[in-house]
Amino acid sequence: MDLRAELLKSIWYAFTALDVEKSGKVSKSQLKVLSHNLYTVLCIPHDPVALEEHFRDDDDGPVSSQGYMPYLNKYILDKVEEGAFVKEHFDELCWTLTAKKNYKADRNGNSVVSHQDAFKLWCLFNFLSEDKYPLVMVPDEVEYLLKKICTAMNVELNSCELEDYLCQEPQGQGGLTVWQFLDMVNSGRFLRGIEQEAISMAVEEVYQEVIEDVLKQARSPRGYLWKKGQLRRNWSERWFMLKPSVLSYYMSEERKEKKGSIALDKHCCVEVLPDRDGKRCLFCVKTPSRTYEMSASDTRQRQEWTLGPCPPCGPGPASLCPSPCPAHCPTPSPAIQTAIRLQAEGKRSLHKDLKQKRRELREQREQRKAAKEEEMQRLKQLQEEKERKLQELELLKEAQRQAEILLQEEEQRRRQQHEEMQRTLEIQLREAEQARASMQAEMVLKEAEAERQRRRILELEDMQQRLQEALQQEVKARQDEEAVRYAQARLLAEEEEKLKQLMKLKEEQEEYIIKTQREKQVLKQEMENKNKCLEEAQKQLEEVRVNRQRVDQDVMAAQRKLRQASTNVKHWNVQMNRLMHPIGPGDKRTVSGGGFTGYQPLLSRQDSSFR
Repeated sequence: MDLRAELLKSIWYAFTALDVEKSGKVSKSQLKVLSHNLYTVLCIPHDPVALEEHFRDDDDGPVSSQGYMPYLNKYILDKVEEGAFVKEHFDELCWTLTAKKNYKADRNGNSVVSHQDAFKLWCLFNFLSEDKYPLVMVPDEVEYLLKKICTAMNVELNSCELEDYLCQEPQGQGGLTVWQFLDMVNSGRFLRGIEQEAISMAVEEVYQEVIEDVLKQARSPRGYLWKKGQLRRNWSERWFMLKPSVLSYYMSEERKEKKGSIALDKHCCVEVLPDRDGKRCLFCVKTPSRTYEMSASDTRQRQEWTLGPCPPCGPGPASLCPSPCPAHCPTPSPAIQTAIRLQAEGKRSLHKDLKQKRRELREQREQRKAAKEEEMQRLKQLQEEKERKLQELELLKEAQRQAEILLQEEEQRRRQQHEEMQRTLEIQLREAEQARASMQAEMVLKEAEAERQRRRILELEDMQQRLQEALQQEVKARQDEEAVRYAQARLLAEEEEKLKQLMKLKEEQEEYIIKTQREKQVLKQEMENKNKCLEEAQKQLEEVRVNRQRVDQDVMAAQRKLRQASTNVKHWNVQMNRLMHPIGPGDKRTVSGGGFTGYQPLLSRQDSSFR
């Protein structure tokens, strides 16, 4: 988060506080006053001409945030220099404007936090809030901030109760607003039984750590640090405070009189020294220009500065810890060495880096959650598709069973017809045997006639075989005719398509001819290409016509074969009828007719089937 984004958050609260009607617009006179105050607290030279020029009364109505942003960026934010102003004064100005309208403290004086503590919580909220408007703080950051405050008071936060509260509290834009957060803290739900002074001290400690980037400072119960002078080499008691870029020391913990500072960079280091000169618990900070020797009151205090846990870690997850420490890592890391490492990495604020890492972790978690939901949705769709496929498979199986049943019924019907025909033939054969037995005596006299009749029967059987072959040839000829007709139809369709293409090419050629009359020199080559395409299409059409003639010839040949087969069938029918005529004897037609009547239905059926 850069300085401009930090300033815009506070200015946003001031702007919305001036928007009394909540219409998103503020009167020009109020914006003039706000701009003048911003000039003052940000230590920017006033430009009254630009101010009056931008807010001149040549149009009616108030100004929206979008209308104020160009002036704010050009004349104020672009001129801000980091370190040239006191940011706490700037935040106090914006807090004063917004607190009058939005912060509702307990009138009976039963508020958990004081007005000054509420201001510091407001600053902490702005630091940890998301970089989108309206400003909100996500539940993870709310829990992180409350845990740091509770840790500063050596109190454990009830995370389950906090989660229940956040679930019950209506959240806009995925988090709590600053006023909901302050109401939650003032409710005393999570800080029950703790004195206001302890809460103030904890808020102050977290404020210094997060907002003022204080990585480490001596605690009053633990005593001051002793520092060895450079010239006189005497030991003086000083109050030390560590920031990412500097280790400052003061006369007292009020920090009114600053005695000096130690600039830290990547070339510095911290070392533990053995006891000497009557001083114990010694350590030193080495810089490229000088070595600073210090003495702690006891070993525990020295460990807090050299081997103790780095304060910025707090109660957050171990993955956010920038360096090893006892709370999260097996190997301790010196607090001063942490500041040196930040300088080596080019980071100006540890908590900004931690906040960015937490945000990246949240984004990764959201991405994993979205990916998981997408995967679940995809699996659900696949399951639905699988169920649909199973249903279709069941329908197909049912259709297959129905088809098998129909096939079995058809097979049964054919079998019955075949059996019926076989029974009929057997009956006819039995009748023929009976007639043959009754005429056995006469057959002795007419053996020659019977022999001739047997030869005729053999001829009939041979004729029947040939008729069957002729019938098969006729069927094959019909199939060939159908195939030829299908090929002819396909060729006709291709011919029609080619004809359409030819007509289209002719139309295009006519259009190009008209165009060539006006642009003859430009489109000459294109006309030649179209002519070539037309010639190719005509060639293809000619080939289609040749193919059609060939198919017509094949059709005519198939028709000739069909007519030939029909002629053969008719010829064999005539031959069979002629052979069937002299079967009965001439004198005894009545008796013999009753005996041989069994052959006539069989031959008549065969004749009808042949025809």
